[in-house]
Amino acid sequence: MTKSSSLKGKFLKVALQVLLTVAALAIVLSKTDIPRLTEIIRNANPWYLLAAVLFFNISKIVNALRLNRFFMAIGLQLSTWYNLKLYYLGMFYNLFLPGGVGGDGYKIFVLRKNHGITVLNIFNAVFWDRISGIFALVFLSAILLVPSSFAVIYPGQVHWVWLVAGLAYPLSLLLTRLFYRQFMPVFLMTAIESIVIQGTQVISAWFILMALSATTHQIDFLAIFLISTVATILPLTIGGAGAREVTFYYALSHLGLDTNTGVALSLIFFAISAISSLAGILTKIRHENTSDIAEGQPSA
Repeated sequence: MTKSSSLKGKFLKVALQVLLTVAALAIVLSKTDIPRLTEIIRNANPWYLLAAVLFFNISKIVNALRLNRFFMAIGLQLSTWYNLKLYYLGMFYNLFLPGGVGGDGYKIFVLRKNHGITVLNIFNAVFWDRISGIFALVFLSAILLVPSSFAVIYPGQVHWVWLVAGLAYPLSLLLTRLFYRQFMPVFLMTAIESIVIQGTQVISAWFILMALSATTHQIDFLAIFLISTVATILPLTIGGAGAREVTFYYALSHLGLDTNTGVALSLIFFAISAISSLAGILTKIRHENTSDIAEGQPSA
């Protein structure tokens, strides 16, 4: 592939992401009471929002620690501080530089350049870090669906939800043993960290609900929040914007609940993610010297 065709492909990917993001947001906002949505967001309690920011970043710090555990399993030794800065920089690239670079691609490029570890090994660590998060997400989504209004509407399907919850981690263990045995020594710890990551994000979403004075049907909102997170995994939109709002709007409409509150929660959560990711570009990371990255010698 020539350089020009590669650049064209990256441009088309970014253009498609922008188009899908705008289209999804346009669909939701066209069906939303904009004055009411604006009022809900404007009257949000700032102290609860601050708590939401805190727990969101706790989830990201634990996520960085989990990723570093996978790195250590493949023999890649990074200082905790350097890894955390690299993680936040990856967050920034995922959100503000979609398509072409991407946070995961940037991390793989940097770590391959500065260490004698194959791209495949680094990719496996980054990939399985994502997959372990998905299993936790599916598990907690199922747990929250059981006491939600969805279970009332579809009582005959509850046993399937329990089955999904029960099989999530046995399946994760089986796949790790079959395809990623190098990560077996860290399986238990990373599984616990995955639950903590998703759990703290749920707490962050709960604080947003409290900021919006949404004190009823909170289980429903939080269950949809986790389901909407699944919808943002595929990089179809920029930072998941649009995909989460669409999920909230149609799921809440199905339950007959206030869609304005759900869309407000989604928009605020995206704003918190965007603001938090700015820490990545504000940190100074040097890549020229491998010794700057090695354990015990974090970059300035």
